[in-house]
Amino acid sequence: MQKIRLGRTNLKVSRVGIGGIPIQRPSEQEAIEIIQHALNNGINLIDTSLGYGESEIRIGKAISGRRDDVVVITRTGTTDGKRMKENLERSMKQLQTDYIDVYGMHNISTAERYDQVMAKGGSLEAMLEAKEEGKIGFLGFTSHCMETMLKAVNSKAFDVILFPFNFVNNEATEKLVPLTSKLDIGFTAMKPFAGGRLTDVDLVMKYLLQFDNVVPVPGVQKKEEVDQIIEIVNGSWDLTEQDEQKMAEIRKELGIKFCQWCGYCKPGCPEEIDIPMVINAELMWKLWPAEKMREWYKGLGEAASNCTECGACEEACPYQLPIRDMLKKGIEFLEINMN
Repeated sequence: MQKIRLGRTNLKVSRVGIGGIPIQRPSEQEAIEIIQHALNNGINLIDTSLGYGESEIRIGKAISGRRDDVVVITRTGTTDGKRMKENLERSMKQLQTDYIDVYGMHNISTAERYDQVMAKGGSLEAMLEAKEEGKIGFLGFTSHCMETMLKAVNSKAFDVILFPFNFVNNEATEKLVPLTSKLDIGFTAMKPFAGGRLTDVDLVMKYLLQFDNVVPVPGVQKKEEVDQIIEIVNGSWDLTEQDEQKMAEIRKELGIKFCQWCGYCKPGCPEEIDIPMVINAELMWKLWPAEKMREWYKGLGEAASNCTECGACEEACPYQLPIRDMLKKGIEFLEINMN
């Protein structure tokens, strides 16, 4: 498989990587075989997180004995330096390695969390110390919010970013893609399938492959999915007029009327409801093991039912979503599936 340079890291990575969330759904042995199948067929970039349940453990077992063949990206959601070091040690243990190629900050999507990361004693300071110790090769940053991501990229503190990017949610094309190219920062693309809303693998992959500094990291849970992606990457990436028309139709159908996890709705909620988690419940159920979902969602639906329909969330939403109606649907879904 073709390899490209991951920005200023100079790491040579496959033109596509694999994401670590869905790898929890099959059995552990199946998951190990899927990862090894990807490695055996030229994919050498694996993206995961400490927060992805058993993902790191399964990846660690799969790459045991062939660590030099793999570029591993993982991250932590903490903004505190001390906890970041503890999480890094845990990730290295689970991944069965003494260093992480790219260690990042997970879902820093608000100005408050960004400031915590960058402050004295925050996770950036601790990551730089870990880099000096040889435990981290390069620094990563993940966000669902364009404003926060642009701030992080312009700080020049981070070597690789992870940001939502697909042919529907394509706001990255305007500023983020050219900016990361100019600053020589590696760009990995999360949610290439828009959280399960896009199903045409050919269109999804070919669209993202048009951007020569972007590396998609789709989640996989079957060997057949790996093979399908590899076939597309190794084939022609040309988008036909028919492809463009089909993408336009899908964009028109979906619009921007779906949650993109920016988190702007949460701070102003008087009932402190975890709005993105509730309105995305059905999609989350498709990605994660059912037992993990029941653990995470315990009490969330009940808490969301306390919504007073004040509308503060809708006023804060940059995508003008009908959040109150979406919450009702999420609550209904949870009432059925939590029993």
